[in-house]
Amino acid sequence: MEGNVRKVLSGVGFYGTLAVCLAIVGVCGWLLLSGGEEPAGQTQVTPQIPVSQPVEMPEKTVEQPVETLKPEPVVQEAASEPPAADPAPAAAEAPRLIVEPLRGEVLTAFSMEELVYNQTLGDWRTHDGVDIAADSGAAVLAACGGTVQAVTEDPLLGTTVVLAHDDGYQTTYANLQPHPDVAAGEEVSAGQIIGAVGSTAAAESDMPHLHFAVSRDGKAVNPGEFLES
Repeated sequence: MEGNVRKVLSGVGFYGTLAVCLAIVGVCGWLLLSGGEEPAGQTQVTPQIPVSQPVEMPEKTVEQPVETLKPEPVVQEAASEPPAADPAPAAAEAPRLIVEPLRGEVLTAFSMEELVYNQTLGDWRTHDGVDIAADSGAAVLAACGGTVQAVTEDPLLGTTVVLAHDDGYQTTYANLQPHPDVAAGEEVSAGQIIGAVGSTAAAESDMPHLHFAVSRDGKAVNPGEFLES
């Protein structure tokens, strides 16, 4: 009995297996032809995939290379040489010293604008200096440092000494005793004795006195103004 069953199963098994395979192939073909439609009444839910918004990427800034400024070379000017020192610097000028040639009473004043009566000559004339009364033999001093320009015997003023000074000044000392203490060309200093009061002037008073006159560039100057300068 068991043997018969095996025979039947073995025969049936081959054809059964073949039938199953054909059925599977048919089902697959039908599914392909039908487009894979779902059975009626069933709704296919398609999951929604969120669409991400485009993210704006920042623009990449291209940095321009910074040009490095090279400092310009500084051209140093050659130091100017200091002026050459004067090998012989000028000496400081000593202040000009003015002294009174003689002190005494003024007998006749300076007058170049108004005429003055001259008792000795008995006339009216100008007077380019001052007559200073003094004892005969009184020392007469150089009013300012300078050079003896002349020593003369003037027919009207008597023994006369003329000194030349800076700035065109000249001083005149007249009615001196003969043979003054200085000679022409000699350098004298202010206050140095140049002679003595005498009575050699023919046009002056008989009273012993000094006739003192000052001029600048040949023009008579008031002796008082010269002594005060």
